[in-house]
Amino acid sequence: MEDRPLTLGAATERVKQLRADLTKYAHEYYVDDTPTVEDYVYDKLYQELVDIEAAFPDLITSDSPTQRVGGKVLEGFDKVTHDVQMYSLNDGFSKEEIYAFDERVQKLAGRQVSYCCELKIDGLAISLKYEDGVFVQGATRGDGTVGENITENLKTVKSIPLQLERPISIEVRGECYMPKKSFVNLNKEREEAGQDIFANPRNAAAGSLRQLDSSITAKRNLSTFLYTVADFGPMQAQTQFDALEELAEIGLKTNPERTLCKDIDEVWAYIEAYHEKREQLPYEIDGIVIKVNDFATQDELGFTVKAPRWAIAYKFPPEEAETVIEDIEWTIGRTGVVTPTAVMTPVRVAGTTVARASLHNVDFINMKGIRLRDHVIIYKAGDIIPEVSQVLLDKRPADSEEFQAPTHCPVCDSELVHLDEEVALRCINPKCPAQIKEGLSHFVSRNAMNIDGLGPRVLEQMFDKELVADVADLYFLTEEQLMTLDKIKEKSAHNIYTAIAASKDNSVERLIFGLGIRHVGSKAAKVLAEHFGDLGTIAKATKEEIVALDSIGEIIADSLVTYFENEEVHELMAEFEKAGVNLAYKGLRASQLDAVESPFKDKTVVLTGKLEKYTREEAKEKIENLGGKVTGSVSKKTDIVVAGAEAGSKLTKAENLGVAVWTEDQMITAIEDSH
Repeated sequence: MEDRPLTLGAATERVKQLRADLTKYAHEYYVDDTPTVEDYVYDKLYQELVDIEAAFPDLITSDSPTQRVGGKVLEGFDKVTHDVQMYSLNDGFSKEEIYAFDERVQKLAGRQVSYCCELKIDGLAISLKYEDGVFVQGATRGDGTVGENITENLKTVKSIPLQLERPISIEVRGECYMPKKSFVNLNKEREEAGQDIFANPRNAAAGSLRQLDSSITAKRNLSTFLYTVADFGPMQAQTQFDALEELAEIGLKTNPERTLCKDIDEVWAYIEAYHEKREQLPYEIDGIVIKVNDFATQDELGFTVKAPRWAIAYKFPPEEAETVIEDIEWTIGRTGVVTPTAVMTPVRVAGTTVARASLHNVDFINMKGIRLRDHVIIYKAGDIIPEVSQVLLDKRPADSEEFQAPTHCPVCDSELVHLDEEVALRCINPKCPAQIKEGLSHFVSRNAMNIDGLGPRVLEQMFDKELVADVADLYFLTEEQLMTLDKIKEKSAHNIYTAIAASKDNSVERLIFGLGIRHVGSKAAKVLAEHFGDLGTIAKATKEEIVALDSIGEIIADSLVTYFENEEVHELMAEFEKAGVNLAYKGLRASQLDAVESPFKDKTVVLTGKLEKYTREEAKEKIENLGGKVTGSVSKKTDIVVAGAEAGSKLTKAENLGVAVWTEDQMITAIEDSH
C-alpha cells in the first residue's frame, strides 16, 4: 500500500521533531566533537526534512538546518552599526609587558586579581545576534563601530547554532577561523586548479566569509569559538570563566583550552606552555588573551578610547628564519599545473628543518621579487607550510639577474600556457610523462586504490620501461615483469602483484577518486557512487542529475560530464572491466539501510592496536559499509573498541569506561555474519 501524503498538521509536527534531532546531532558533531549517530542517519533525516519543506514551503524557517547550505548570491554587504562597540585589545610582546600590565591592573584595582586566559585564535572577529534564541544577524567587526552584514554566510558555518538552548535575546562575539586541515586542503585544490592560494588560515577565513555567494562559504569548512557577550543582561555569570561555561550551556562553541590563573606567574606559565603546544593544535593561534576574571573589577577598570584596561593580548614572536634560495625547481602535477619550488640552504623554523618551500606560481615570484641566491626570510604559514616572507634586498648579490619564467614544460618540452586567465602555468600535453607518473602515484595512494608497494620510484621504473602507459595497465602486469624492476625480488614482486589484485575488489568510489577527475575529491566520489551505484551509470549521468545531489555543485558536474565525454576514458573503463576491476558501489545505499542486520549498525567503533587480517583503513571501510561509524578516540559514547595486538591507552580507557572490547577475530566474525 502506498504511503498517504502528509497533512499540514502532521508535516508541521514532523518538521519540528526533525529540526530538533538534526540540531542536536549537529551540535554533538561540530561543537562537542562527540557524535552519537552515524553520518548516514543524519543524512537520511536531513533528506526527509528537505522533502517535507519542498512539499510545504510555508514551513521553512530561518533556523532550519536546510538553510545552512548557502546558495544566496548577494550584490554586496549591507553595513551594520554595532549596538555595543567591538573593541580591540592592546598587545604585549614580552614577559616584561605582561608583568607591567598586571602592575597597572593591581594599582587601579587596589588588590590582587585573578585572570582568565584564553587562546588567541587567528581568524576574523564576528558578532552574532539572537532574538528569543533564534540567530537573526551576523556581522564582521569592521572598524569596531560599523561592520558588514554576513548573516547568510555565517548560517553555513555548522558550529554556529541557528537556535540557542534558551530563548534569550543576546549578542555574542567571537572568532571565525579556518582549521589547519581545511586550509591545507583548500590551498591544494586552488593550486591544482591554477588559482591564487591563500597566505594563511586567517586570510582564507576572511576571504571565505566575504564571498557574495554563500554556497562557496559553505564548502570552506569554517568553524568558530565564541568568547564574550556584548551585553550580559540575560546571563547569570559574574566572571569571564563562568561566562564561557554559560555560553557553552546555551549551545555556543567555546574553546576548551582556557584556564583560570590566580596570579601573573600562572599566566606566564600558561603562555609558555602554549608557545610549545601551538603547533599541535588543529587551528592557528597567534597569542594568548588575558582578561581580569571578575566582571565587577572589569567595570571598575573601564576602557581607554580604543581598548579595555582589564585585558591584554600577548602576541607570540614570529617563527621566522633567514636562508638563501639556491635554486628554483619546476614540477608538473597530475593536472598539468607547473609549480615552482625554492631549494634553500637548510634552516630550522617552527620546530623542523626546512630546505624547500613552494613558490606557488610565477605571479607569486614576481610579487615577492625573488631571484636566485637571494637571502630571504621564511616562516610557516599556519604553522604548517614553509613560505617565503620577504627578500632581504640589502644582501642581494651585485650580479643578480631578474627571474625568467619557463616557457616550455621541463619534462616533455611542450609549450606552457595560461588557461582561462589562471595564474598558473600549465602543460596541456596529455601524454606528458610527468603528468602520467603523478596520475599513477595518485591512483595507488591510500585514499584511492590503496595499493601497497607501489611508491613513486617503482612507478617511475614501470613507466620508463614501458610496462605501463596508464593506470589500467597495472592490472595486466605479471610477477615476472615486476621482477625486471631494480631492487624488486621474487617476494616483493609477489607482494605487489597480490596488492594490485586485491585492489580489484575495492568499492568504486576509490576508483573514481583514483582517476584524478578534476575537482572530484574522495567525499564527492563517495556521494556519486552511493547515489548512482556504479561507474557506468555515473558516466551516463547528465549535468542536471549530478547537480541535484547534495554537496555536488556545478563545477564538479561540469568536470564529470567533460571527463566522460572523452572516448579514451571509455576505453580505460573497458580495460578495467576486462581486468576484473569492480566498478560498483559496495557500501550501503540509502534504500538498503533499514534492511541491514549487523552488530555494527548505529554503533560507534574505535580500532586500536595492530590488526592482522585487515589494514586499519580496510576494517574502517567494512564497518562503515555495515552501518557503523569509526572514530579515533574513546569516550563514554563509544559502543565497541576492537583491540588488536599491542593495544595501548585506548584499550585502558575503554576498560575504565566499561565500553565493550572485542578481539580482531570477533570483529571479523561480525563482518562475515552481517548481511
